Amino acid sequence: MRTSPMTRPTRLPRLPRLTPMTRLTAAAALAAATVLAAATTASAHVIVDPSSVPKNATDRTFAFRVPNEDDTKSTVQVEIDFPTDHPIPSALVTTVPGWTDKITTTKLATPIHTDDGDVTDVVSQVIWTGGQITPGHYQDFTVELGALPEGTDKVVFKALQTYSDGNVVRWIEEPQAGRPEPKNPAPVLHLTTAAADGDSAVAATPAPTGSATAKASAETAAAKADSSDSTARGLGIAGIVVGVLGTAAGVLLARRGRTGTSA
Repeated sequence: MRTSPMTRPTRLPRLPRLTPMTRLTAAAALAAATVLAAATTASAHVIVDPSSVPKNATDRTFAFRVPNEDDTKSTVQVEIDFPTDHPIPSALVTTVPGWTDKITTTKLATPIHTDDGDVTDVVSQVIWTGGQITPGHYQDFTVELGALPEGTDKVVFKALQTYSDGNVVRWIEEPQAGRPEPKNPAPVLHLTTAAADGDSAVAATPAPTGSATAKASAETAAAKADSSDSTARGLGIAGIVVGVLGTAAGVLLARRGRTGTSA
């Protein structure tokens, strides 16, 4: 009886051996990419600019800055909901080229008393449609607010961003002090200590008007700098990580060089 030959085991191809230098390079690239991605994500959300004003500031212009976060879809609708627990007595919307705005008002159960009389109807919602924010761009939607609400140190707005594929991103989560920033934070306007009488002229000076191409005031520039702090910190951390790993790689190469020479 004829016996069949023994089957030889199949050998798997040997994977290339990673050198210490290759490992360090890969680790540096991964660390930098991770930190940069985190910094970009943290800074790309709807904000109100400026983000802080004195409580007695009046007739100030604010921009709701809306970035497009999708790589392929455009933003086609932006909705800003005004707070009802601390209503704002009056608001005027600046025309944004290419967009159509719709203002919705609501009647208050308790009127707001102002120097110009009682206010019973306030703006509760503004919706912009008809335009597009393409990938890699942002748009400022500008609103002039009258007297700011009393009895609070912040005004929390809610923003809904609709993309061309129908997806809606709801920026409605209120950030909490001492806690990590939520995934979809709502735009928050912080109200600081009321300005003194001598500073009233500064407090009443209008902020920039128009679209994203308008000039920024000194306070607006400062607010922008604050909003970019997270990105700057991320870039700094990435640089430190890459630098440390690069130094380690240099030391390793130097040791290997001395070893090869002595041989």
